[in-house]
Parts: sequence; C-alpha cells; structure tokens
Amino acid sequence: MDEDTRYEAVRSRDGRFDGVFFFGVTTTGVYCRPSCPAVTPRRRNVRFFATAAAAQGSGFRACRRCRPDAVPGSAEWNVRADVVGRAMRLIGDGVVDREGVTGLAARLGYSPRQVQRQLTAELGAGPVALARAQRAHTARTLLQTTGLPVTDVAFASGFASVRQFNDTIREVYARTPSELRALAPGGRGARAARRATPTAGIPLRLAHRGPYQAGPVFDLLASEAVPGVEEVTGAPGRRTYRRTLRLPYGTGIAAVDERPGNRRPSSGAHPGGWLDALLHLTDPRDLTTAVQRLRRLFDLDADPYAVDERLAADPRLAPLVAARPGLRAPGAADPDELAVRVAAGRAEAERLVRRYGTALDAPCGTLTHLFPEPAVLAAAEPHGTLGALIAALADGTVRLDPGADRDDAEAALLSLPGLDARTVAVIRSRALGDPDVAPPGTGVPDAGRAWRPWRSYAVQHLRVAGWVETENVMEKEMTWV
Repeated sequence: MDEDTRYEAVRSRDGRFDGVFFFGVTTTGVYCRPSCPAVTPRRRNVRFFATAAAAQGSGFRACRRCRPDAVPGSAEWNVRADVVGRAMRLIGDGVVDREGVTGLAARLGYSPRQVQRQLTAELGAGPVALARAQRAHTARTLLQTTGLPVTDVAFASGFASVRQFNDTIREVYARTPSELRALAPGGRGARAARRATPTAGIPLRLAHRGPYQAGPVFDLLASEAVPGVEEVTGAPGRRTYRRTLRLPYGTGIAAVDERPGNRRPSSGAHPGGWLDALLHLTDPRDLTTAVQRLRRLFDLDADPYAVDERLAADPRLAPLVAARPGLRAPGAADPDELAVRVAAGRAEAERLVRRYGTALDAPCGTLTHLFPEPAVLAAAEPHGTLGALIAALADGTVRLDPGADRDDAEAALLSLPGLDARTVAVIRSRALGDPDVAPPGTGVPDAGRAWRPWRSYAVQHLRVAGWVETENVMEKEMTWV
C-alpha cells in the first residue's frame, strides 16, 4: 500500500486495516487505527506507521477513542518466514522482556546490531521499542481489569522500574497510571478494577478482525482435548474451552468462551469482534505470553478478508467460503506439546499426562496437570518414533518456538525415523502457525498452488465440510481433474 491508499482507508474508516498500519495526526499529537470514528484529519497532517511502537517513538500518544494499541496484530507476521516476521513473533511471546535483545538475536541466529537494523529499517522501531509498546498495553490491561497495586502492575508488565513504568504510561496514554485505572471500560472506574482481583482471574477481550467462525474451532478443540490438561464444556454456541498452561514464570489456567465470538459487532463497514477470556496466573508477569499463546491457538491475528478473497476466487472453494466466512486455522498454545500429541495420538497423549504430567498445586475442576515437558519424556519414553521426536525437542535439534525457521524445522522433523510427511505437515501448520501448508495425502492437488499463501485455510474449509477424509472422497466430491 502507498500512502494515498492508506489515507483512503482512513477516510472510509476501513477496519480491515486495523493493526496493519497506524496513522498519527501532527496537529493533535495522537495516533489512531484506520477505523477511528473521529473526524478524518487533513491529508497533510497525517503520518503513517507500520507499528504502534513507531508512532510512539515519533512522539504520538494513543487515541483515547479507538485505543489503537488494543487492535489485533498484523497478520503479516504469521505469514512471513523472514527474520522480521520471526522477530515479531518472538517479541510478542515476551522474549525481549525475559532475555533482552541479545537473547532475541541468538534465537534468530543474527547479531543484535543486525536485528536492530532490520527491524528499524522496515518497522520504524527496534526490538526494545516494540517490546516497550507491548508492555504499555499489558500495563493498561492490568490497571483496568485487576486490583493489583500499581507497583505490582509495573513489574508484572515487564518494566524494570516503577519510574520507567510511570514515564511510559504518561508518554503513551497522556495519563498517570491512577488516572488510567479510573477510566476502566464501562464507566466503572477504579471500583470495577478492584472487583476483578487476581484471585478471581484476569478478564480479557481477545480481539479479532472481521468475521470469526468460532464453532469449527471449538469443535476441533473438543475433539482433541486431552483429559487433565483441557476440557470443553457447554452446549454448541455457548461452549467454554479451558486448559492449563506452562509459562516462563509459573503456570496458568485459561478459559475462552465461544459465544462472544459469534456476537454481531456494533458498527463499522468491516467490523471485528472478540472472544471473552479469563486467565488465572500464578505469576502476573506471564500475562503477555499467555495472551499471545491463546491468540495463536485461536488464530486471532489472521486477516479473514485476504484469506476469503483469495480462496473464493476458486469456484470450487467459493461455496465453502461463502458458507463459513472468517474460518480460522487453529494453532497451538504449546508447540512442543502439539507436536508430541500429533505424533502420539490422543489416547497415548492421555497416558503420558497421567504418568508423567506435572500435577497442579491447586487442581481446577477436571484440570489437574500440565502436559509433560520433552526433557521429562525423553528420559522416560526413549524408544520408537515418538521417542526420537521427544529427544529432538528436548535437545533443540527440532525448534518449534515462535521464532523458529519453518523450513529448518520441517527438514529436522523429516529426518527423524518413522515421522511421515503428513504428520510433519500438520505440525508445521499447527505448531509453527504456517498459513500455507497442504498436508500430503489429503487429496489437495497441484491446483492448490492457486490458494497460496493460504493453503492451510483451504484445507480447513475442506476438513470442516467433510471432504478431507480420504483422497478418493475429495476427488469424487470436487472433481479436481
């Protein structure tokens, strides 16, 4: 997009581009999302930015009406496999806060100077600024949804000091932390925040752009749920997915509701929506990481407009896209766990949890364990194909973290004895979040090249429609050749 095209998106308040770019208004010092309902500024007063961090770095503060820091992340980072895309996924997972720029660069296989240069050249902000913008958003969430003391919010958000926290909040939101807490959504102010205590959990709205087909996602999660680690309760359309999380500083239990994702958005030509979630964390510093892992699991940063437009151009897929606009390709809350489960099967995964899983200090209903780590399983289950996979995950031969190189990971997986191409393709699609994977053996022909870079979504449409049972069934139904 050139700047004139971006300005037209701003003039039309096109929500499809929320999170794709941001614009700052030089006369007010405020930056916004493209769909901001405020009066459209004159073109000469507008500057465009690839990230919220770049806008903040140029001296703009977040708009109080459209809350640009709360929009879904750019879908571009899920698609791209280059160093910038991988870096953005790692920053989202909190790596800079935990390991610094040096740790980020080491994971990417570059020097810190190279990472700084590439991110700044393309995004207008380096890794420290990008992480700082994310910390500010986390702090606002904690201030407005929990009763944590302000000092605890500062450190839970990843800030190194209370002074740094106060300065950042004032710069980004033009408010003190106490003033920001008083503006909790719904007009309930500080009293609303005090009622949402850490013991009761942290309530969140996980935003998504465009339509969202929650039903198929919850169907899949229900069919795969491993007892003790996951559960799906409630009737279709009103279900809740709950699972345990192993996080960098502690553990967590997440609950995500199906119903809000089907709610009709209130306004906008291309509106989005949200999924309601509740997080119980043993350490609030894990909030950012937990949220990003839920976003990957539910594929909330996808761009359904780009996906649907591409796939609907094929007349064989057009009826499926029309029936289910905004269908997502679910990812994984824990990539290593997902890989083990895909290779082992559900029954074997349940056995591994019962025998080697880490018991929660305080079980919550049917949720009693964390899925066992590869290092634990490597010593206990060393044999066969599953043993080879577990050992490779434990020693780092196979890396599936958000910053992993997808091609390298696939090659490493295929080199393991007994791991077939179809299993590896599922791991690449789900654990690595690759949107452009067509698993071998599902009947997707060479014509699937026309669906790039969204073949994973095409396969989801076929699966939900019941056409990816066997190669013969799909060929019969869709007459590929």
